[in-house]
Amino acid sequence: MSRTATVSSTSRRHLLLGAAGALGAGVAGALGVPGTAAAVTSSATGSGRSTAATGTVYIASDSTAQTYSSGYYPQAGWGQKLSSYFTSNITVANRAIGGRSSRSFIEQGRLAAIHDVIEPGDYLFVQFGHNDATIGNAERYTPPADYKEYLRNDYIRATRALGATPVVVTPVSRRSYNASTGKFNVSFPAYVDAAKAVAREEGAALVDLSAASRAYLDGVGVEATKRIFLWLNAGQYPNFPDGVQDDTHFQERGAVEMARLVSRAVAGLGLPLSGEVVPTATR
Repeated sequence: MSRTATVSSTSRRHLLLGAAGALGAGVAGALGVPGTAAAVTSSATGSGRSTAATGTVYIASDSTAQTYSSGYYPQAGWGQKLSSYFTSNITVANRAIGGRSSRSFIEQGRLAAIHDVIEPGDYLFVQFGHNDATIGNAERYTPPADYKEYLRNDYIRATRALGATPVVVTPVSRRSYNASTGKFNVSFPAYVDAAKAVAREEGAALVDLSAASRAYLDGVGVEATKRIFLWLNAGQYPNFPDGVQDDTHFQERGAVEMARLVSRAVAGLGLPLSGEVVPTATR
């Protein structure tokens, strides 16, 4: 019997939808950018501790977090870089994949696949919102109220039922700048608010990556953020011969910085995992 049989009936109903579907298929990246990542697992590097927490961090997310092959360099996702900010006691299993919303990740059986292998003491980081907000795409669109309930029932409660710890991550900021205020806009505010609300209501750990990434972008300035996001000149990289101006996805430096922000926030959560964040993440 699948381990997902132990979760709530609401979660089980969603998890079984399409569970035999797209897990082995190649997929395109989110928001029109092709991606190549399926489940990618990597081990962190760093020194162990006498009171070490051990376990695996699973990431359920979209193309902003996914791992990209060398054929897409320098494009990268923050989940791809997260392991470098944890000690070797922690393994990162990046299941983020492009083009998925909180709902489609469930309907395609991807959350069920995580729940089949997640163990007590492990963690599930969940970040969605970018694709949930695509009203014109019926496969992805998830209204904020539904998004909130998917987080509650399928990602938080069902994960806890398996003895693992859910961590809600608000959607990372886009390169959306307001010249009149001199600040970056809140991306997907309805989804940010829903994620924060459900984490508060359920007593779940929260990484407010929306706020942290926006503060970081404000700090470096609008022009410098072109080196964070996937803004490339024609001929600069062989994988993007015509160049690109992408205000959603990251190049390698941006992915590293976003991973650092996530791990810095984790360090302050008071979880067993918090003690496994390496010092370079909190500087």
